[in-house]
Amino acid sequence: MSEKTVARNKRARFDFFIDETHEAGMVLTGTEAKALREGKVNLKDSYAKIEKEEIFLVDAHISPYTHGNRFNHDPDRPRKLLMHKREIRRLYGKVREKGYTLIPTRVYFKDGRAKVELGLGKGKRAYDKRETLKQKAIEREVERSYRGARIKI
Repeated sequence: MSEKTVARNKRARFDFFIDETHEAGMVLTGTEAKALREGKVNLKDSYAKIEKEEIFLVDAHISPYTHGNRFNHDPDRPRKLLMHKREIRRLYGKVREKGYTLIPTRVYFKDGRAKVELGLGKGKRAYDKRETLKQKAIEREVERSYRGARIKI
């Protein structure tokens, strides 16, 4: 099983507490798949929405394919995601009850098929984000001091 990551949503883990992740297939047109293979996707500010027992990826920008013609795709259209019905129902229940949001964390190809990893997350408050930044700075400093101590020996 080969996986090739196309794009990551780095802001997702900074802005949300991600509790669990789910894999979903993507319904794409031909030029969208080719543009994905070129890595022309932006997941910033995108989310997944559940409507009538179907799940859609909204606000994900897939740039038009460079060698496409007038039949190129619309870059900002909602894209249908493929998941089992019971998974969608379970996610719908969590999103409605507990205030969770479905955020795409990465887009990748798995055995030639486009997949998106959805994270079920709760939004962080400003003080949570500051705490995350502090922890990252501390970890970076520890790593830097450890690296420096190893060289001096």
